[in-house]
Amino acid sequence: MRIGIPRETKPGERRLALDATGAAALAADGHEVRVAAGAGEGIGIADADFAAAGAAIVPPDEAWDAELVVKVKEIQEGEWVRLRAGATLFSFQHLVGEPALAREVAARGVTAIAFEMVRGADGGFPLLAPMSVIAGRLAIQAGAHHLTIPGGGNGTLLAAAPGSPPAQVLVLGGGHAGMNAAEAAAALGAKVTVLTRSAATRDAVAARLGPAVDAGLATPEAIERHALAADLVVGAVFIPGEPTPKLLPRALVRRMKPGAVIVDISIDAGGVAETSRPTTHAEPAFTAEGVVHYCVPNMPSAVARTGAAALAAAALPYARALAGKGIARALAEDRGLAAGVLLWRGRLTHAGIAAEAGRPFAPLEPGDLA
Repeated sequence: MRIGIPRETKPGERRLALDATGAAALAADGHEVRVAAGAGEGIGIADADFAAAGAAIVPPDEAWDAELVVKVKEIQEGEWVRLRAGATLFSFQHLVGEPALAREVAARGVTAIAFEMVRGADGGFPLLAPMSVIAGRLAIQAGAHHLTIPGGGNGTLLAAAPGSPPAQVLVLGGGHAGMNAAEAAAALGAKVTVLTRSAATRDAVAARLGPAVDAGLATPEAIERHALAADLVVGAVFIPGEPTPKLLPRALVRRMKPGAVIVDISIDAGGVAETSRPTTHAEPAFTAEGVVHYCVPNMPSAVARTGAAALAAAALPYARALAGKGIARALAEDRGLAAGVLLWRGRLTHAGIAAEAGRPFAPLEPGDLA
């Protein structure tokens, strides 16, 4: 199979979904691997490294001329015209809340498999999880910076200092991102509360983090009480294939401490705050209703070497299966991988995304994979 690894064009994005080790494995499997010139330069992988791994270095546009395109971020404006009809796009898709993008990608007649929707044998999200871990840990670093006066905040130190209390941190969500954010904040000495949607997740947080955090249920009353007391709120809610619920209405944000910080990891699906909007690594934060908001959708690209290595390790087994078995057979044999299919040859196979895009919903059927 011809496999393309394009250069990422999203502002601030330096990761790759497959590194030289992955290219070597795919080339050894007998596939043609085409890597866009300069694709790895942001993380120190030279074209020569890919060439030594058996990949062909091609002009950026030619990397899209492939049966299987493996990339990191969702299709950017202008990239969809490069998609080849009948190709398979394996990447983060983030089509929820993006009806125009969904229509553009569907019009190309491609199959789109979303990293963020692929399920593991344990029901988890093996491609999303490592990025969520990184984002959760980065959220505390970003929050700590933006709480400082130079960072735009009210001058609060996350950790306790002699004569002053520790900062109060509220984490909304107890998945990989929320758990790691809470763990990092507690390690710094902050007073941490985690609120989750379910009792099972609450209990899992309590079991892992113990007395270092307070874990509870995310009722409207609890969210309001803890948000008003918080110096830092981390939004780490993930509902597969659905927009993030707005747990922090504008009226509540307005009542938060002046100079408090919201780090909205959930911004890819809309964010937890009504006041949130996507930002970039170049301009990561803004102030709304007196509260600093950090809402960078591709947070792990801030540590692109770490992020790329983690993502490449997770993506390679799936890429090898898709290329080695063929798309249909790989999906037929792995229901968790099939769960990531949002488009099948241009058909929208996810009901919510189809409704948003105003297009027919056509679920993936066994006959499609025969």
